[in-house]
Amino acid sequence: MENERVYEARVVNNKKNSNSFLVKLLVIVCLIAIGAAGMYMIIEVIPGDTVINKLEKEVTVNENGIADAVEKVYDAVVVVETYRRNMLVATGTGVIFKQDNNKYYVMTNYHVIEDGTAVKIVLTDGNTYEVDIDGGDIYSDIAVLSFDSKEDYTVAEIGSSTDARVGDTAFAVGAPLDADTYSWTVTRGIISGKDRMIEVSTTSSNDYIMKVLQTDAAINSGNSGGPLCNSNGEVIGITNMKLVSDGVEGMGFAIPIEDAIDFANKIINGEDITRPKLGLSMVSLSGAAIYGVNVPDNVEYGVAVLSVNSGSSADVAGLERGDIIIEFDNVQIESVAQLKYELYRHNVGDVVTVKINRNGSIKDLQMTLTKGDE
Repeated sequence: MENERVYEARVVNNKKNSNSFLVKLLVIVCLIAIGAAGMYMIIEVIPGDTVINKLEKEVTVNENGIADAVEKVYDAVVVVETYRRNMLVATGTGVIFKQDNNKYYVMTNYHVIEDGTAVKIVLTDGNTYEVDIDGGDIYSDIAVLSFDSKEDYTVAEIGSSTDARVGDTAFAVGAPLDADTYSWTVTRGIISGKDRMIEVSTTSSNDYIMKVLQTDAAINSGNSGGPLCNSNGEVIGITNMKLVSDGVEGMGFAIPIEDAIDFANKIINGEDITRPKLGLSMVSLSGAAIYGVNVPDNVEYGVAVLSVNSGSSADVAGLERGDIIIEFDNVQIESVAQLKYELYRHNVGDVVTVKINRNGSIKDLQMTLTKGDE
């Protein structure tokens, strides 16, 4: 949505200037000319009958809407229906992003289908398919569905979130609220921010952090898994959440398409999405006392270790109950969610340095990351 442009001109008057009326008239005429030409100009009126027009920037205004861009991706968007024991338990959105002969692949959010045993999709032509669940990943919040059809369906064009700039036009297509009534709703806004680090909490997982795009295009329940597109109709993100709170409006988020495609291809190729585990339980400093863990006076940030699993990477590295992890691989740690984010940026087998505070003393421990219990 474009904001209305407001022009403002400041006139510096001189009581001795007998031509002030002409000056004002000239300013008004200039403003009319600016509006007609689509140019932004600074108009400065100097006492003494001198008028200086300084051209700062030429802007081409061509507002034809984004209907062409919407049409480009519209038929690639599907309604996702999740069933458990033949009961509809959730609806969301998906996008056809890949075709291999007669097989089509649909990307959606993991949280849309995680509680289901069967999934159906509805396309814009009204056709319904029961799809295969190829797989999903809770932390990336990406799932892939597939179906076979000889129909010639639209496959979305993939764009680049990296090239997107803050302020660029963005729009979402999805099935908010009641899918039967509002399917394929289009909402428009801009890219409000990039690389937002948003803490996420789900019913099936502890808190963790996702790096996402921010948009003010309206995102509602049911939009999850649908595309966030640029003004060329290219998919640059997969919408997955919004901030819901009193006083908060227009703060929706999307997984950058590069991350989404990376995980989707791993799922399609049958690759094991494995993340390293520390092999310990931990808690924020504010909750440490509840579990009987003493936080030294010289500790200002970090997370407290509650227990360490025998034989885990944390155990081998020498971590103990009561240790305060203050840095992980040279990154200062402020919360459990942040520690998980830093951990998941690494691979099994990586060697990292963990800085701890143990009873007021600082120690550096070397840890080889392994696959295992957290």
